[in-house]
Amino acid sequence: MEKLTPFRLRPWFRTRVWGVRDLAPWYDYKITGEPIGEVWLSGDDCIADTGPLAGQRFADIFHSHGEELVGAEGARHERFPLLMKILFPQEKLSVQVHPGDAMAQEEGEPHGKTECWYALEAEPGAAVALGLHPGATVEEMRTAIESKTLEKLLEWVPVEKGDMIFVDAGTVHAVGPGVVLLETQQNSDMTYRLYDYGRPRELHLDKGLKATRLQTAAGKVTPQAEGDGMLLVRSNYFCVDRHRLANGDVQGFLSPVSKPAVQLIFIASGRGTLQSEKNAPIELKRGELAVIPACTAEWSFRASEPVEMLRAVPQQA
Repeated sequence: MEKLTPFRLRPWFRTRVWGVRDLAPWYDYKITGEPIGEVWLSGDDCIADTGPLAGQRFADIFHSHGEELVGAEGARHERFPLLMKILFPQEKLSVQVHPGDAMAQEEGEPHGKTECWYALEAEPGAAVALGLHPGATVEEMRTAIESKTLEKLLEWVPVEKGDMIFVDAGTVHAVGPGVVLLETQQNSDMTYRLYDYGRPRELHLDKGLKATRLQTAAGKVTPQAEGDGMLLVRSNYFCVDRHRLANGDVQGFLSPVSKPAVQLIFIASGRGTLQSEKNAPIELKRGELAVIPACTAEWSFRASEPVEMLRAVPQQA
C-alpha cells in the first residue's frame, strides 16, 4: 500500500434554518435552496480533493488507512477524532447542550462533545451565551424554558475577531448572529436542544437537563506564545494553535514528538502552498483545510500572500 500523504479536503455545505444565503468572501458557492449554516471541513462525507486518494470520502480514508492517518491509538476508535466546521449564523442558534463522554456512552455513542470556537469574523455587539447566571438552578432552567424566558438566564459573552472560546461538554450555550466561527469539536453530533425561540423544532428537555453542568470551564481563552505560533486552546480532546506568515515566508512543522498524530490545517486568511517530502505541492486558500497524516514526519508551508493558519491536533483523553 502506498504511504498516505497530505491531502486537501473539499468542504461540505450543510443547510440550517438559521443560516445565510451568501457565503462570500469565504466561498464562491451558489445557494439555491435552504440557507447554508455550516460548512464541514473534516466531516465523514468530505471528499479528498488532491493526491492518490482524490475522490474518496474522508470516512473511507479513515477506515482504510487508520493507523497511517491518526496513529495506532487513534485508529482503534470508530471515527476520525475531530470535526472542524465553520458556522455562519444569520439568526440566533438554538440554546443547546452537549453530553459528556459518560452520558454519551450511556446513550450508545462512543463519546460526548466538547468543542471550541475561533471567531473568524465578528460584528460590533456580537455575542455568545455560555452557561447560566451564577446561582441559577436546573429547575429554574426548566421553568424558564416553559415560560419562554430562558434567554434571561444565560450568560452572554461579547465576541471579537480572533477570540478563542472553549465550550466543554455540559455547558448550556448559544451563538448569536454577527459572527463567523471556526468550530473544532469531538466528532459527535449529539446535541440536546433546550430552547429554540418558538421555531417548530423538537426539543430534548429531559436529556438536555440531565446533560447540563451548572459550573464548567467554558469561556474565552487567552492565547499563549508557543514555539513559532500562538497556542489558542488545549483540552483533553484537542489542541489548536495559530500561525501567521508574511508574504514569501516558509515555515516548517514536525509531527508531534510524544505520539504521532494527525494535524488539520485551516487557512483563515491568505493563500500558500503546503509541501512534504512525499507529496506534490498542495495549494490552499482561505476557507480550505488540509490533512497531515500522522505518518508524515515533517512538512512546510510557503505563503504566497500574508497567511493566518490554524492547526488542530487531537489529544488522547
